[in-house]
Amino acid sequence: MLVFLGVFTALIVSSHAYIAARLVLDTQLPEPFVAPALAAIGVLGVLLIAQPFASRMLAPKLARYLAWPAFTWMGLVFYLLLSLGFTDLLQLVIGDGSLDAARLQAAACGTIGLGAVAAGMAGALGTPGYQRVGVRIASWPASMSGFRIVQISDIHIGAILGRDFAERVTRAVNALEPDLIAVTGDVVDGQVEHLAEHVAPFAQLSARHGVFFVTGNHEYYSGMRAWSDKLTELGLRRLDNERVSITDGNGSFFELAGVNDQMADRVSRRGEDLPAALAGRDGSKPLVLLAHNPMTFDRARSLDIDLQLSGHTHGGQLWPFNHLVKLQTRWVAGLYRRGRAQLYVSRGTGFWGPPMRIGAPAEITEILVEQESGTA
Repeated sequence: MLVFLGVFTALIVSSHAYIAARLVLDTQLPEPFVAPALAAIGVLGVLLIAQPFASRMLAPKLARYLAWPAFTWMGLVFYLLLSLGFTDLLQLVIGDGSLDAARLQAAACGTIGLGAVAAGMAGALGTPGYQRVGVRIASWPASMSGFRIVQISDIHIGAILGRDFAERVTRAVNALEPDLIAVTGDVVDGQVEHLAEHVAPFAQLSARHGVFFVTGNHEYYSGMRAWSDKLTELGLRRLDNERVSITDGNGSFFELAGVNDQMADRVSRRGEDLPAALAGRDGSKPLVLLAHNPMTFDRARSLDIDLQLSGHTHGGQLWPFNHLVKLQTRWVAGLYRRGRAQLYVSRGTGFWGPPMRIGAPAEITEILVEQESGTA
């Protein structure tokens, strides 16, 4: 943790020094504006370092006053660094180090950064979009073709997204009249005592075959046991490295399994346990697996699963970060197939960090499951 904090602080300090140099010092702002501009950049940098601690120590209303400027600034810094870095390379090629070039660079990069923030916030703060995905499974019974699983993931109720967002998501999900609701982790960012009232609308989630959830890494950061109890109290059933049968009037027609997030091993003794979740399964029945992290698919696809639903990546959330996510996992967003096993990775329903989405819109996903053609 000390190493992480040291590296994080060094990155914040160096990036802010770079931004201050390019936007303030190199442009030779008139003297009355230099000190306030440098002070503002410094204060916002300190706020970025303090925010993770403040969000867990302060009441939500107070934490929100810090989260909005801190996370909005985080998004702006991301695009300032990208645009400044690119234009620095461009100036190096052109060889123009004049004052006019420095001022043009600052104006252009500031405009790009502010434009990205405005566009990203518009894409993140509304009701998530509707995504419909067709999945065909050979062993799926023809009589149950058209079964609708609605997936929500990475909601991140916390310092920015609160009760109003939870209400909008709940209404949008219920309007789809799902057969089953799958919540694939990272529901919250914060302690139960601070956020209980904000997640209360999820008690209204309704599906004919139930509402199921698995833990994401942020549940463990926020107090997994307390949140497991609270979400269960709201009517969501946790799949704790276990499996249940989903039945119609004629008996079970598929099995639904869920595993704890693999990151739980770092903070808990009970992390992902695929063998426990799949032990004794009926191989003649289709198997749907809920796992927060799509990297679970690397192991699960060899265990005869039919479909895995995951989240975690946010689809990258901010372009071009989606390309960096690919350095960690091949499964970033959308539907993948390897042999009989299929994986759907949601881009997420909320967001984490900057209240922005660019190139990776939030989604509420309706998975329409049908029997694969040519099978009995």
